[in-house]
Amino acid sequence: MIKRALISTYKKEKVVTFAKNLKDLDIEIISTGGTAKKLEENGIKVTSVEEITGFPEILDGRVKTLNPKIHGGILARREKEEDMKTLKELNIEEIDLVYVNLYPFLEVSKKEDVELDQLVEFIDIGGPTMIRSAAKNFKNVVVIVDEEDLDAVIDQLKKEKEIDEDYRLYLASKAFNLTSFYDTCISNYLGKLTQNEYQKYLTVPFEKNYEMRYGENPHQSAIFYKNPMNSGAMTSFEQLNGKELSFNNLRDADAAWKTVNEFEETACCALKHSTPCGIALGENVLEAYRKAYECDPVSIFGGIVAFNKKVDVETAMELKKLFLEIIMAPDYEDEAVEILRKKKNLRVLKMTSKPTDKYEYVSVDGGILVQEVDKGLINEFKVVTKKDVPEELKDELLFAWKAVKMVKSNSIVVSKNKATTGIGTGQPNRIWAATEALQRSEGKGADVLASDAFFPFSDVVEKAAEYGIKALIQPGGSIRDKDSIEACDKYGIAMVFTGMRHFKHM
Repeated sequence: MIKRALISTYKKEKVVTFAKNLKDLDIEIISTGGTAKKLEENGIKVTSVEEITGFPEILDGRVKTLNPKIHGGILARREKEEDMKTLKELNIEEIDLVYVNLYPFLEVSKKEDVELDQLVEFIDIGGPTMIRSAAKNFKNVVVIVDEEDLDAVIDQLKKEKEIDEDYRLYLASKAFNLTSFYDTCISNYLGKLTQNEYQKYLTVPFEKNYEMRYGENPHQSAIFYKNPMNSGAMTSFEQLNGKELSFNNLRDADAAWKTVNEFEETACCALKHSTPCGIALGENVLEAYRKAYECDPVSIFGGIVAFNKKVDVETAMELKKLFLEIIMAPDYEDEAVEILRKKKNLRVLKMTSKPTDKYEYVSVDGGILVQEVDKGLINEFKVVTKKDVPEELKDELLFAWKAVKMVKSNSIVVSKNKATTGIGTGQPNRIWAATEALQRSEGKGADVLASDAFFPFSDVVEKAAEYGIKALIQPGGSIRDKDSIEACDKYGIAMVFTGMRHFKHM
């Protein structure tokens, strides 16, 4: 039977209504400073914590509820005779319900001008302690940490005069979930300040953003969790049109957006199944789109097209001709949006942030892999062949190098005029990827070839020679580099070593 409730909240929007409902059920309310004042201003009689503890708030409010008369009342096991005897001897009364929300550490930590000394004062101590005490003793104490549960608790109390044990357990699980999330935010913030980001225990704060219709396949459930400490591109865009995003949509959108943001110049990426099928630069977005489209007019169907510059009306007219799932850009001309909205299911995303993640997480059975995001590009531009790189192909090589970085390994990209003309992706050996890319370039031509990792044999060079490739770019570092260099010299092809590879297995 719930007779006494302790309420201590930072957010007070719903606390008055909840407290009035408790009073209507003849439940005594204990409360702390600001909450007590709010309730009394609204005509709700409360018992202050000081009246219970016989001790005032001290240290500017740092110590309020950290007292045996509070925690004894919460933690006592009603079914245990010794516990109840102790309460009676010490004149402690049971507390049957605890409703607490916490100081907004996360919100304050995002402010640009906040000092550490100021932020420390938003690390809640008493709140999490009461929550954990109540959750530990869930069989006897109802713990509420989410405003969404207030009405359900009141409804059950009105109907049953009690809260059933299954619902108490549910509320306790939410309570521990909140305190672990809260502590994780603090730990991560302090870890960044101390450069101690690879700590012994991996605790990354993710908050439920929304449920997805399903995962990669219809029989798989899926939820999108966001990192509230990092406002990334996939959590801050504005959707201007179209259906809700699916699991696959969001993964693919992430890959496409990261690809176009590799370039300062006007860029377009067409992408399907998490890997680019066309990447191109242009004098304007329309030219970039047309060049990316020509790389693979088949695979782009039903895919994603991303731009790193504003989409104009002329480009929108071209995009409208094709069935696409998503179009992404940092901005759109007003009329361009109206044109695209004529396709009601087409998802049009206005991107408001560049990619911001510092780390990537990959789950494996029984664990998780963590690595820094690959933000490198090149260590050196070292010509290793007798033939030098023609001046007009240096930028072409760098374009192809940026493009191949974004393609799944083993990957080969061939390009001409700052556009991929063939992409070989995700192959178990490099010659298959090269053959795939070069064959796809037939009829479009190719000047340069880029490989995300070194050539273990000379076969890629020999295949490139068949297709008239003029220059190659690769990391180098194979024990058989000499074979590839000699093959390049034989065919009069220039080759550059970068000293940096870009495996991409995800």
